[in-house]
Amino acid sequence: MVHEWSLAEALLRYVASVYGPRIKTLKLRVGVLQSIDKEVLLFSIRELAGLYNVSLGDVVLEDEEALFKCNRCGYEWSFNPGDLGEEVKESIHFLPEAVFAYTKCPKCGSRDFKVVKGRGLEVAEVVPG
Repeated sequence: MVHEWSLAEALLRYVASVYGPRIKTLKLRVGVLQSIDKEVLLFSIRELAGLYNVSLGDVVLEDEEALFKCNRCGYEWSFNPGDLGEEVKESIHFLPEAVFAYTKCPKCGSRDFKVVKGRGLEVAEVVPG
């Protein structure tokens, strides 16, 4: 819960400083590599909004799949962290770059790839209100 609470705090500070204290709709994209507990994140956002005097309407959380691109052969592939064991998912949760230790390009076997999308938390849309 500490991870989600910290993300919610940083998010609310940012949104309030850029868009003001009244938010009608907040749409967030949650990268699946981060393994964020969306219920805990939503709870944290709601609780902290009250503490920071942010009037918050709808909050929409949508998953963003993980997409990788091999630097050696150019192959792109998606990835489901749910296919990994709990210990591995926990490692990637705290350090998404740990994914490089647990996967490789399915085409050429290289571990030299980049994460195109699917990590972190992104503000997709804000409707002030």
